[in-house]
Amino acid sequence: MFCELVTGVWEGKYNFFCQGTRTTGESDMKIIRVLWWYYFSKLIEFMDTFFFILRKNNHQITILHVYHHTSMLNIWWFVMNWVPCGHSYFGATLNSFIHVLMYSYYGLSSIPSMRPYLWWKKYITQGQLLQFVLTIIQTSCGVIWPCTFPVGWLYFQIGYMISLIALFTNFYIQTYNKKEASRRKDHLKDHQNGSVAAVNGHTNSFSPLENNVKPRKLQKN
Repeated sequence: MFCELVTGVWEGKYNFFCQGTRTTGESDMKIIRVLWWYYFSKLIEFMDTFFFILRKNNHQITILHVYHHTSMLNIWWFVMNWVPCGHSYFGATLNSFIHVLMYSYYGLSSIPSMRPYLWWKKYITQGQLLQFVLTIIQTSCGVIWPCTFPVGWLYFQIGYMISLIALFTNFYIQTYNKKEASRRKDHLKDHQNGSVAAVNGHTNSFSPLENNVKPRKLQKN
């Protein structure tokens, strides 16, 4: 989908700042066909929730997970009915690229021998946040330099991207920043306990010697 979207945009010479719907003929039809499969992929992704339920991984069914998957499925139903091409291409192109990285990670993590080498999970979330920011920038261009693409959809997309930034930022802080802070705190605590133990051991090693020393009696001349 990512490759098809890139080639379709290139062939149709899409305008980055604002691209109207159905203005480039065959290239628009190519974009529409790819975006239909992109919409269908959102239904497949929503199946993640059912797998979580079947595996009793209820901790993975978060507000972010449910909101993101259900909203994307419904939003893209409206997109495919009213604005199936034009300016709609940008967010889908970025999202397809991010999903290549994300599902590559999930695929590799299913191989036990590969898990120690998968250090880049948090960078996928960073990529998602960057995706939302870039989408806001590109969508804002359509508001500033309007074309035949409906402006109402652009305002809606900006608002939706802001909601995703808020939720994904909270997820990032809870998942990575707090865990790293907790690990550093535990490491520091262990280090301090080790130092105290060493000091106590050093002090205690002299205690028997000090206790065994008896004061000498003064001799009278």
